[in-house]
Amino acid sequence: MVANLKSIFQYLVLIAITAALLWLSLRGLNVEGEDKSAFIWNAWKKSDKGYLLLMAVIAMLSHLLRAVRWKMLLVPTGNKITLGSSFLSLMIGYLVNMAVPRGGEVSRCYNLYKLEKTPVEVSFGTVVVERIVDLVCLVLLIGLSFFVEWKKLKAFIDTIDFSSAGGSTFPIWIFIAIALITGLAVGVYLLRKNEKLKKILLGFKEGLMAVFRLQNKALFIFYSIAIWSLYFLMSYFVVIAFPETSDLGFSAVVTLFAIGSIAMAAPLPGGAGSYHTLVPLGLVMLYNLPKADAIAFVFIFHGWQTVIMIVGGVVSLIISYLLIRWKKAPIK
Repeated sequence: MVANLKSIFQYLVLIAITAALLWLSLRGLNVEGEDKSAFIWNAWKKSDKGYLLLMAVIAMLSHLLRAVRWKMLLVPTGNKITLGSSFLSLMIGYLVNMAVPRGGEVSRCYNLYKLEKTPVEVSFGTVVVERIVDLVCLVLLIGLSFFVEWKKLKAFIDTIDFSSAGGSTFPIWIFIAIALITGLAVGVYLLRKNEKLKKILLGFKEGLMAVFRLQNKALFIFYSIAIWSLYFLMSYFVVIAFPETSDLGFSAVVTLFAIGSIAMAAPLPGGAGSYHTLVPLGLVMLYNLPKADAIAFVFIFHGWQTVIMIVGGVVSLIISYLLIRWKKAPIK
């Protein structure tokens, strides 16, 4: 009974954290000379809800394909899981990521363990493979955007100061190299001293190498392309859902992908919040969108995706909790 109450409390805390993140995002929005809530609400009312609902359907379809791809990756490791467990764990991971950056990668593996008894270290290895594949897709997409809008994107990047906040000229690659060498040395030392760590690393390697033992590599590539194509469609339908952005066209949607990716990678103050700064700036500079409209668009775009993640994540939490409890229930 105590364990069940503890699990429920943890789930409620997680839900509360995600709600707080939404509130903080709204609080940080600056619209000069106007009430922020009223301005955003008016922008929301003018949007085409049909396109936004279609975007939500496409988002869930992309998550489903990602769950299918993850399930496919786990087969060569000897862990055959259900699509339902894969999907539920994936959605919980998305929910946790909104509160703890990259914490969702571990939490979805842990949830899968509770549902299917899949070793966490093995499933985490497959998650790393997913991230590598996603990085390749992202780089290709950014390359496409530069091909489509080279002059505009080059001019935009030239306006961004990528120097560190303190003005230091110390090359970032040297810092990364030192950190990697130190981490490797510590890892080798611990590996020699700890048998349990050896077992974990072997499991991680098993998951990492699964991509080379896939029965249908072409299908895996197809799923990866389909997932990112659906991401593009999500952005496209949101863009045409608003009167202010509906005429921007295909190239603008591709450019939003590129600028959003740069924003998440650039070492700017505010970390991930740079997305809410650079994307509106790009819309203003490249497509002459009024600043207030650009801010409202980005906020609603991000907020709508967040709502989808929260609803999907909370429902998945509840279903997972009930399934885990049912599996633990003694057979009478």
